[in-house]
Amino acid sequence: MAAGGRGALWGRGGGMMAAPGGAVAGLGRWVSSASGAVTPRPWRLFGALCLLRLPRITQPLRREEEEMAALMEQIELERSRYSDHEVRKLEEEERLRRRKESSYDDDEEPGKTVIMAQDLEDKWEQKLLQFSPAPRVTDADKKNDRKSLNRKLDSNLMLLVKQKIGNQELWLLPQVEWQPGETMRNTAERAMAMFLGDHIQAKILGNAPHGIYKYKFPRAIRTEDNVGAKVFFYKAFLQSSDLSQAKLKKDYLWVTKDELGAYLKPEYLKKVNRFLLDL
Repeated sequence: MAAGGRGALWGRGGGMMAAPGGAVAGLGRWVSSASGAVTPRPWRLFGALCLLRLPRITQPLRREEEEMAALMEQIELERSRYSDHEVRKLEEEERLRRRKESSYDDDEEPGKTVIMAQDLEDKWEQKLLQFSPAPRVTDADKKNDRKSLNRKLDSNLMLLVKQKIGNQELWLLPQVEWQPGETMRNTAERAMAMFLGDHIQAKILGNAPHGIYKYKFPRAIRTEDNVGAKVFFYKAFLQSSDLSQAKLKKDYLWVTKDELGAYLKPEYLKKVNRFLLDL
């Protein structure tokens, strides 16, 4: 196996990186056993959060979807019953027809204003003409502003932050190292608070991780007590629409699943894609 093992986080050109957080040989974490003896823990544990902004609008229909939608609408129309408004309109049309044939006595009160069903439809038509839907393509889309949440409104957006791993800076999901006494979900929540602050609301999905990324440190710094790192991924849905109070780092991005490949290392991306579902 090449130095560092499969999936290690360092440059593709062979330039190796130190362990996360600047770890060096001999600095592996230690834990106490039930008997009180201190035993080494060779794997450093990290909790990472996959924070998603869910789609705000539906995706445009494909041609076959449009054809199916039109067919279902036609079937529903043919099998449906008249609405109250349609019944009223038919009654009024029959009343007008009989009035024109002089076979119908008008018993309406003189001077009374009558609003016909057709008058209502004309009014509704005018309101519809004044309605202008918001554009699907926003200014942030046109500028390709990947720091904005107001883009790719029909897709999921995922938060990436640039973090210092050893002597390099890499784009990753927000992550921090596990601390004794925490559950892994607690660690993921702390990662969100560290990068976003306490003003952001998000719904974390479950207590169990959705994925794991495991890699070994380069051989130059690897020891029996400091083998590598395991990153446990949790998913969360962003519920805050206003991020003005968020303490986001300078280097952050909101990207779609298709855009992840431009930022994440291949092995890391492979593990992330396993638990992402972008319909």
